Amino acid sequence: MATEDNIAELKEEIPDIVPFDPTKKKKKKKVVIQDPADESVDKLAEKTENLSVIMEALKSAKANLSVYLHPSQTKDVIQSVNRELSSLLFKFNEIFDGVLLAHEVMDIPSRHGEILNGLFPYVGVRLTARLLLFAPKPDTYLEGKVVKVAQESIHVVVLGFSAAIITHEDIRDEFKFKIKSGEEIFRSSSHKRHIIKVGTMVRFLVKSFDEEILHISGSLIPPSTGSIHWHASLTNSSRKRRENEGIKELSTGTIDGVAISNDYHVLKKSKKQRVH
Repeated sequence: MATEDNIAELKEEIPDIVPFDPTKKKKKKKVVIQDPADESVDKLAEKTENLSVIMEALKSAKANLSVYLHPSQTKDVIQSVNRELSSLLFKFNEIFDGVLLAHEVMDIPSRHGEILNGLFPYVGVRLTARLLLFAPKPDTYLEGKVVKVAQESIHVVVLGFSAAIITHEDIRDEFKFKIKSGEEIFRSSSHKRHIIKVGTMVRFLVKSFDEEILHISGSLIPPSTGSIHWHASLTNSSRKRRENEGIKELSTGTIDGVAISNDYHVLKKSKKQRVH
């Protein structure tokens, strides 16, 4: 889950990224850069916050970046910068230590960019951007949609792009494979309504993450894993039961020596309180 401390820490850890650097030599020439638009920062932050509550692997961060643009791209700097950053989407980036899912240019502090020496005098643009990163770590939890169920495995898609597999040895013993009405499912022997099938949203524990192919190995061994819908219904039932028990306790007993029942009718009065 992303917090302000996490964001600040990640901001310090992420160095400048250089998508393209044709030469290290620099000239003192300057090029004027248009002011950036900052229209959807709040919307992105709100969306990131909501997602981060659900998935520990999502984190939001602000980063200081450097992007090098061809002179032909300086007419619309913001659009060109966004195009460069978009080339990094859905790929694991070692500098960010995660997969870039979304980005937004927040500020370009200087209206001038340095022109570099070389065959093509590229323009170096420094900027601040908000990033949404996907960085699953071992022993953290993810949620995804089941797309295939087989006797030896359960296949899940996370966020619509990352594939996860939970093999038979990582499925706890209470789940038994069955074929019901031609549909392959895993049903809990302890709770008959706890079923995992194609279309089920599941929570699972991350065992490992292959950064190259974005493939996750997961586990359903912890008791808190399994069908999200089933766990939610179980939690709601327990909450309602506790609320009903609390109401029952409050609605029975005595008040000033007068016994009351659940419907608050007076059952008995002491002699001292009897009105003559």
